[in-house]
Amino acid sequence: MDRERAVGSGGGDGPHFGPPPDGSHYDVTASDGPRANETVEDRATTRSGAGRAIREIVETIVLAAIIFVAVRAVVLNFKVDGPSMLPSLIDREMLLVNRNVYFHFDQNDLRNLLPGEDREGEDIVYLFHPPDRGDIIVFDPPTTRPSEQPYIKRVIGLPGDVVQIRNGNVYVNDTLLEEPYISAGITQCTTDRYCGPVTVLEGEVYVMGDNRNNSTDSRAFGPVPVDNIIGKAWLTYWPRQQFDLVPHYDYPELAG
Repeated sequence: MDRERAVGSGGGDGPHFGPPPDGSHYDVTASDGPRANETVEDRATTRSGAGRAIREIVETIVLAAIIFVAVRAVVLNFKVDGPSMLPSLIDREMLLVNRNVYFHFDQNDLRNLLPGEDREGEDIVYLFHPPDRGDIIVFDPPTTRPSEQPYIKRVIGLPGDVVQIRNGNVYVNDTLLEEPYISAGITQCTTDRYCGPVTVLEGEVYVMGDNRNNSTDSRAFGPVPVDNIIGKAWLTYWPRQQFDLVPHYDYPELAG
């Protein structure tokens, strides 16, 4: 037997160990190792690019989280539930509420941290401004039911005001309020306890819904502590046709 032919050419289905019969050559490509023309610098560049992509994704997620927390620290979104603020606000309308506009603190609490005699009473300071008459606010109602949802009403009486309801009208400090925004144009009251005359104490506000015939408000539960206020309704954004600033009303008859 010719040993060279048995090893070099092979036969049948056996493997070929020599060059192809036509004199060409086989192309051999490494499947697991680095490409022949790929340098160490190329592989380092590829890894560096992947690292940058991952870092950018992480930075984007962190930035989005920071923006979300910052926005939530300033505004909250609420949905109007019910018709109590018609026609100013409709049922299921979505609002943005400014939660910091009434931020306040007691200066005496800070002073009492210093050595010396403790200060008695309170010295409340508002960082921006206190609740104003005509503001529409979201607040926790002063009820004993812990599952009670926040309410949305309009501020009518401020600390020191005397509020009274008589003959279907609202009087503040014996002055008749002009209220073109209310639904049905008349204010009824079924109890004398909170219908007047009621003196609004320091740290409280007297609130009512604009839909006076379908609103549970200070006529039922009395003035609301300022500390119960979640924030001031600022912007309506849904439905889209309702997109606007929440309407505020001034009372020129009480000016001065």
